[in-house]
Amino acid sequence: MQRFYKGQQVKGYQDIIPENGQVLKYLALGKITLEKGEEYSSQTGHYETALVILSGKASISCEDQTWEHLGGRKTVFEDKTAAVYVPCQSEYQVTAETDVIIAVCKVKGEEKHSPFVIKPEDIVTEHRGKETWQREVKDIITDNGEGRVHRIVLGETINRPGHWSGYPPHKHDGEHYPEEPNLEEVYHFQINPEQGFGVQLHYTKDQSIDDAYIIRHGDSFAIDKGYHPVSAAGGYEVYYLWFMAGDAGRELRPYEDPDHRWFSTK
Repeated sequence: MQRFYKGQQVKGYQDIIPENGQVLKYLALGKITLEKGEEYSSQTGHYETALVILSGKASISCEDQTWEHLGGRKTVFEDKTAAVYVPCQSEYQVTAETDVIIAVCKVKGEEKHSPFVIKPEDIVTEHRGKETWQREVKDIITDNGEGRVHRIVLGETINRPGHWSGYPPHKHDGEHYPEEPNLEEVYHFQINPEQGFGVQLHYTKDQSIDDAYIIRHGDSFAIDKGYHPVSAAGGYEVYYLWFMAGDAGRELRPYEDPDHRWFSTK
């Protein structure tokens, strides 16, 4: 059962985590890589979709709306992003104003909402944790999506060199429902500088899952259950785009591993 996907360089559209896969019920991930002046068009089908500009600048059209000059950052480690929410059963078109890379975050949904844009000034940045588990979290579609989206919750996290995130280790697979809602999640990683690495841990208390993956630039991870902390190697920053959805609403209530709660409150 594949959960970890190694990065590949593909021009145009690339499926990374496929729709209707073996691990995830609701989520799928793709990526659009265009050179300046190129265009890409698609339909969302049964997936509400967020187009998140990882780097470069683009115009994006959906239904009767067009947003121009979106994005502009050179890498995910600079500035905040711009994104467009594209509802289910909708067509969209991307036109590259510069070379551009866009993450296509797909969440299965039954409700059709209206498209909208998220600009950098709409994104809330929080600094979470302390000591060696400090991280920077940028909320793209969280509370601002209430009543405007069906299931998707979306953001970005940056781990500074040597720091952890998703820490103390947490999960959200519904084992302790309703205290712990059941939410799937996808991570898409970038590394600064690109030759660096990090570590993705993944475990369950019964150790039926007890894995560690070396994170490299462009890798992705599908999380259906279990604890899943991330660590950046010394000297390297780790970024990950994350999005989640489930069958119990959009409220985020991560369940921390009871064995490791002690140091978050000391």
